[in-house]
Amino acid sequence: MAVSANRLELLQIADAVAREKLIDRQIVLASMEEAYAKAARSRYGMETNVRAEIDPKTGELRLWRHLLVVEAVENPSVEISLEDARRSNPAAQLGDVIADKLPPFDLGRIAAQSAKQVIVQKVRDAERDRQYEEYKDRIGEIINGVVKRVEYGNVIVDLGRSEGIVRRDELIPREVFRPGDRIRAFVFDVRREARGPQIFLSRTHPQFMAKLFAQEVPEIYDGIISVKAVARDPGSRAKIAVISRDSSIDPVGACVGMRGSRVQAVVGELQGEKIDIIPWSPDVATFIVNALQPAEVAKVVLDEEAERIEVVVPDDQLSLAIGRRGQNVRLASQLTGWDIDILTEAEESERRQKEFVERTQIFMDALDVDEVVGQLLASEGFRSVEELTYVDGAELASIEGFDEETAAEIQNRAINHLAERDAALDVRRRELGVDDELKDVPGLTLPMLVKLGENDVKTIEDLAGCATDDLVGWTERKGSETIKNAGYLDGFEISRDEAEALIMQARVTAGWIDAPSEAPEAVVEA
Repeated sequence: MAVSANRLELLQIADAVAREKLIDRQIVLASMEEAYAKAARSRYGMETNVRAEIDPKTGELRLWRHLLVVEAVENPSVEISLEDARRSNPAAQLGDVIADKLPPFDLGRIAAQSAKQVIVQKVRDAERDRQYEEYKDRIGEIINGVVKRVEYGNVIVDLGRSEGIVRRDELIPREVFRPGDRIRAFVFDVRREARGPQIFLSRTHPQFMAKLFAQEVPEIYDGIISVKAVARDPGSRAKIAVISRDSSIDPVGACVGMRGSRVQAVVGELQGEKIDIIPWSPDVATFIVNALQPAEVAKVVLDEEAERIEVVVPDDQLSLAIGRRGQNVRLASQLTGWDIDILTEAEESERRQKEFVERTQIFMDALDVDEVVGQLLASEGFRSVEELTYVDGAELASIEGFDEETAAEIQNRAINHLAERDAALDVRRRELGVDDELKDVPGLTLPMLVKLGENDVKTIEDLAGCATDDLVGWTERKGSETIKNAGYLDGFEISRDEAEALIMQARVTAGWIDAPSEAPEAVVEA
């Protein structure tokens, strides 16, 4: 009778644990079986292959020792001879596994403690697996929870059947939570971890604000209005770019709401964070102008290759455009994905005047012409002597005050000047000991070769051994300062990709690597 009671109690415990932890009952029973098997191995020998089995209906515990049938027994703990095996099972063959029943035994104190640890660990692992499977597809959602405890600034959140964590750096600054407080957060990551938290929450993630707007603005939820980009300085300021698929609906007005009710609901959740709602535009220049609101912009100049943009603002708008501690321009840069340089109209005018004077002087020195001709060429947009050699003579002749004869003379002087310069640079290259082989590397000009020679890069092997940073320079932070370290080719308009291509070409030429195989071009028949 006592045995039956124990069996029943075993099943009741398994059922209670399964219900409490919200895991499968079979997992709990399997962990119990493993625990009993471990305890049995400590009694019969650790090498013994012991299997425990608990009947899910009656709770009866059975122990088995598995033995492999072999010709010659080397380890009696796990092997049995064919002769001995056939005494219990006449049909036994070599390679079969014989299950030898073991008598039940009472667990000692140490064995019981060990079994308990196994069960607890298995149940905990099953619980964590269930938690992961439940939340792995919920990344990007906003969930509600109750603050369970606060540890070292990290907030542990009770999500009902699971626990999440809001790390200290994912909380809005000056935000304080106490146990029992309600909290809303964004699920930004769910990871399968052996220990510690698995569900990671955030209140500073840009998408948290986007999801809050989706909850407050029905048009966003319905897909009529799209949130294209978000940039946040948590607890202080944020910018959100929106666009409407329906021309009759103003996206900014819809997000603001009647008397600002919608945006105020989001601001309240984000602890008073000021939000600029920006109309998104496919035109980069227009979008950047919108992003710099409330500052007014006079002019923009785009450099699409470097993804930089120069923004010219009136003198009285400079501080507004930059914002407190650079906040406005920083958020606008994050929102658009472009690097933004802000100049006042006076600074821009001064810089352009300086560039104009420098270009004029270059043309005067190189072409041996007076200041008027140099200014004419500079005002037409020519930036270097090389450009004069490439341009069509008719274009030069069309400049006011020029004729065909003058244009031809200017081009001849430009060609002669470049030839003299190249000859002088070639002499200098030889003096520095730069190999002729380097001249054949596509993309390297004579001024570049001289510069490389001055930095002790004189052979194909020297160039092949360079890193990209060696050629174009690099930046590093020391404290609050950002220090720019110059590269060998600093001053030349060469991108990191171009520098990398030069180095790879040098490595191919040097025989360090094989040239990449080019895919055959498809022939298009007319």
